[in-house]
Amino acid sequence: MSTSVTAFAPGRVNLIGEHTDYNDGLALAFAVRAGVSVRATARPGEQMEVSARDLNERDSFPTRAPAGADGWRAYVRGAVAELHRHGHEPPSAHLEISSDLPRGAGMSSSAALTIAVCLALLALAGAEQPPEPELARICQRAEHEWAGAETGLLDQLASLHGRAGHVLLIDFQTLAVTPVACDLGDFTLVLLPTGQAHRHADSGYNQRRAECTEAARRMRVQSLRDATIQDLHMLPDTLARRARHVISENGRVLAALRAVSEGDPQTLGELLDRSHASLRDDFEVSTDAVEATVTRLKAAGAAGARLMGGGFGGSVLALMPPGTVAPAGATVVSPAPGAHLVP
Repeated sequence: MSTSVTAFAPGRVNLIGEHTDYNDGLALAFAVRAGVSVRATARPGEQMEVSARDLNERDSFPTRAPAGADGWRAYVRGAVAELHRHGHEPPSAHLEISSDLPRGAGMSSSAALTIAVCLALLALAGAEQPPEPELARICQRAEHEWAGAETGLLDQLASLHGRAGHVLLIDFQTLAVTPVACDLGDFTLVLLPTGQAHRHADSGYNQRRAECTEAARRMRVQSLRDATIQDLHMLPDTLARRARHVISENGRVLAALRAVSEGDPQTLGELLDRSHASLRDDFEVSTDAVEATVTRLKAAGAAGARLMGGGFGGSVLALMPPGTVAPAGATVVSPAPGAHLVP
């Protein structure tokens, strides 16, 4: 067993396919270069010691029986507890956490944190890494049960499966992940923060998820993946709009897949605009800060721009044609490798 290991898990960008993951739908996503690193060093005793370098904060809890906590501590404690719950035995350790992901930007810093914690502790114990779907569910449960965020599996699967130069077609009905070569020519993807931090548990995210579940129940389908536009007459207005977003977004994912595969960034930009309109009007997860950010990017010449992530703040993703200059504060993003141990 190693005495010290370091794991890195990247954040992710969701190219298109928002709020489809917990509805058994489709998404096109990719891992980014920025992420969370966790260095795990074995220590004696039954206590887990944690230091978050970027926050200059610490935590300490029993390795086998962590109690609930708030903020970043909930994700770390949840990851440790869920490893135990799923039959893995993380050793007592000192965990040193560092990150270059902006928190609250909608790039899935929480999923990156739980994945990096799990990978580091499994490696420290000399244990074999479980299959990606199992590890993704362990980390998802840490968010559900410990942080109160009813997330889907998009963030975890994109971080685990990332591949340089490829977007990932994720089918959440089967959890199949298919890498697709991504060549946008001289077009670039950028993220621009809205200035409004996003947190799943504190926003309307969980409410939207509950509304989708209720819409599927009323349409007598297992999930909105099995629903059609023709079924919407069975729903009251609000639920019909929620379901219409999910159904139409799955279609936009398939259209975007064709655009990426065929090197057609102009069509991709149009699909980003349509996705944003649906998120704003049907799913109602935009805000004034988001709309102002979209307007800034479009004024700068973006071929398409849309809210990215759960909504209610975060960042806006835009596709910039050659010769255009993104507003100050924007970051260029491109597909990068997935989670791994650092030599």
